[in-house]
Amino acid sequence: MAVPTNKSVVALVRCESYERREVQTAVNRGISLIGGLDPLFKRGENILLKPNALSAKSPDQCVTTHPEVFRAVADVMLRYGLNLSYGDSPALGKPQTVLGKTGLSDVAREFEIPLANFDKGKKVSFPEGVQNRQFTIAKGVLESDGIISLPKLKTHHLTRMTGAIKNQFGCIPGFLKPEFHVRLPSAEAFSKMLVDLICLLRPRLFIMDAVEAMEGNGPGSGDPVALKFLLFSTDPVAVDSIAGKLINIKPERVFTTRYGSEYGLGNMQDDMIEVVGDNPEDFIKHDFKIERGPQLQEKTGWIYHFAKSLISNKPVIDSKLCKRCGICLEQCPVHPGALIWQDNNKTAPPAYDYQLCIRCFCCQEVCPYKAIQVKTPLLKRIIQLFYR
Repeated sequence: MAVPTNKSVVALVRCESYERREVQTAVNRGISLIGGLDPLFKRGENILLKPNALSAKSPDQCVTTHPEVFRAVADVMLRYGLNLSYGDSPALGKPQTVLGKTGLSDVAREFEIPLANFDKGKKVSFPEGVQNRQFTIAKGVLESDGIISLPKLKTHHLTRMTGAIKNQFGCIPGFLKPEFHVRLPSAEAFSKMLVDLICLLRPRLFIMDAVEAMEGNGPGSGDPVALKFLLFSTDPVAVDSIAGKLINIKPERVFTTRYGSEYGLGNMQDDMIEVVGDNPEDFIKHDFKIERGPQLQEKTGWIYHFAKSLISNKPVIDSKLCKRCGICLEQCPVHPGALIWQDNNKTAPPAYDYQLCIRCFCCQEVCPYKAIQVKTPLLKRIIQLFYR
């Protein structure tokens, strides 16, 4: 794929809170800073708004794109003359139910924005793909003329960070997503697939919600942290690169950013990104809780497989928080499952068979009670000390 030769523009805009007027002002400013909407859209086009709606959590938990950001973007686009739809494929549950809990459907109802079809999909070939050359894409995505991606900045135990690039994984119907984890269990291979997916879909605009982000045990059970900014760009690699720097992680340490740059999707290097708007130095959070050390690469062969057994994180269940709901067992993509009940009466939490567990962290991602933590081996904790 061709390497970009032009600089990417990323607008960094301060937004102190989710107060409606403040968010609307910030969104208006950000769109203006990147050159407005005329270069990106034609009035009358059918455009899909794609928020992050991972699970049925309230906005204050920072799991999903905040409804006030969604509202502000929708308002601008409708005033411009676009025909909008919206949707996402959550990790668990029906889109209608999850979007209702997040507050996003309330905004959509107010603006009369229809919910796109994310329940059914259609196979689409992508011969240019490096890792994947065919995807099943939600019909609602394919029926639109273009996408506006509205990611939420969060940590992720497989890909380290979920942002502009990873947000498009929700364009695949939910029941099909687990197979990718089984087929591509390593962070490297999975990230290459995500880059192929976004190269296929090519959203026209990315607006990242980092007014409040999630650190630690993300993407569903971490801690909210106020970063107080929004990012705007047409380049998802540049968005994730700048976001990474603002949470003190080198872009090349996030596989999706690294391979997005290598595949020619966008720019990662400082000299190829122009940041406009506010000063990045005012937003850097040096102590943001995220893994920063080098990641294992499969091309190292036997070293990769040997080291993986010594330094791979693993999910563990906190028996005090576990409610024995069984959602983690249902979500485990491997067969036979890596989680089993310890007794027929379910008096004890499920137990892991780590010989079967592929470390996809799907269980941790969907646990509604934050009962699944991630344990880091001692050797890895020692290594991480050198990358703080």
